Amino acid sequence: MVATKAKSASVRVRFPPSPTGHFHVGGARTALFNWLYARQHGGKFILRIEDTDAERSDQKYEIELVEALKWLGLDWDEGVDWQLVNHEWQGSSRGEHGPYRQSERAPVYKRYLEKLLHDGKAYYCHCTKEDLEAERQAQLAEGMPPKYSGHCRNLTESPRGKKPELIRFKTPEARMEFKDLIRGTVSFDASLFGDLVIARSVESPLYNFAVVVDDYEMKITHVIRGEDHLPNTPKQILFARALGFPEPLYGHLPLILASDRSKLSKRFAEVSMLKYRDEGYLPEAMANFLAFLGWHPKDDREVFSLEELKGEFDLKRVQKAGAVFNQEKLDWLNAQHMRRLSIDELLNRLQPFLGEKGIAAPKSFVRKVIAAERERMKTLGDFLKLAGFFFELPDYDAALLVWKGNSMARIKEVLEKILARLEKSRASDFSREKLPGAVAELIKEYDRGAVLWPLRVALSGQSASPDPLAIAGVLGKEETLRRVTAAINKIGLAL
Repeated sequence: MVATKAKSASVRVRFPPSPTGHFHVGGARTALFNWLYARQHGGKFILRIEDTDAERSDQKYEIELVEALKWLGLDWDEGVDWQLVNHEWQGSSRGEHGPYRQSERAPVYKRYLEKLLHDGKAYYCHCTKEDLEAERQAQLAEGMPPKYSGHCRNLTESPRGKKPELIRFKTPEARMEFKDLIRGTVSFDASLFGDLVIARSVESPLYNFAVVVDDYEMKITHVIRGEDHLPNTPKQILFARALGFPEPLYGHLPLILASDRSKLSKRFAEVSMLKYRDEGYLPEAMANFLAFLGWHPKDDREVFSLEELKGEFDLKRVQKAGAVFNQEKLDWLNAQHMRRLSIDELLNRLQPFLGEKGIAAPKSFVRKVIAAERERMKTLGDFLKLAGFFFELPDYDAALLVWKGNSMARIKEVLEKILARLEKSRASDFSREKLPGAVAELIKEYDRGAVLWPLRVALSGQSASPDPLAIAGVLGKEETLRRVTAAINKIGLAL
């Protein structure tokens, strides 16, 4: 176990995704940083669902993000949960500060909206969309930044024939600041906001108001989220102060950029975490990669387990500048983590991939294949791409057997001599250590390429593979002889 920092039972962080799309790399990075902060401080990690956008919210995305968090190894102390029971997903929640879905918290928001209205810190706005657009155009024509003029701010009664359209917050005209845990002091001019809309009605709050109430009710102490939320923070602070809430500490993580430091394309930004799982990335490698999207350790070390990250992570070492998503780095980290696993651990991780392809080879054989291929693998998904020929020889053209500068007839002669020597070898001699002796004389007679190239192709059906003698050691005598014989026959038909 890696030692964690001194416990602080008061630390409570939340991860509040919206179930309106796939759970992607940005959300996973935010969840990881919150989880690491909570775990190293002995605090609580809360999973809250922000589903006020009823039209776009979808239960399948909520299930997906829960499944992905569990795959990454990020457990939570309170919030929503889903379990697969008898092939059906069943939802639940745990914790004493629920409900943990915004769509179920309307009565809570109503109470605080009514308080602001009662205290004179908010008011009903009767302006229609047409009124607001006309006002906006007039401001633009005069070269002014558009913001609500406050037309309804001091009304003592509703205009005749007009229903309230919105609830607005009386924004103070003041310059304010807050201390960001990552960016330092951030200043803002509240007068530029105008009177902010906080709800469509007392039953329908908008995001920036609802999240402030949720954070207070759930006793959140630290809000760690992406830089894209930075414009929301001043508004949320204003609402919290108006309601008399203690303000959480804020930390805004850097944007995730493409390799050329441009904005990450939608194609990458919205790739589901579960797609990485299905392609064969290890959860510990993905967590390692996500941690380096904005954070760096004290030294040059790059490979960390989740437990090791928990001991090393520090918000003070999170950068302000954008973090680059480097696919090559992810592949490298995944390969490093796979090499940390034993053959049996890799075999266990590969079971879903083998099962999907209907491969039911003996485990003893698969272990040998893993040992032969593990150095070439970057992901679990690479295994069958690289090693599929061990289980079933792919079809190939006879011309592939021919080494440069040799005729097909000469290669047939070489393969026939290889076959004769291998037939004389004992089955127990079929190993990478003992087989070189069987072909050593042939290599002297012809040359290394003329012997090992056609043997490689005969055994793998490919131009790139592990050492052909290592392949023969894995396949064993019977299968090796069968494949070499098939290659000789293939050339015979082509001549």
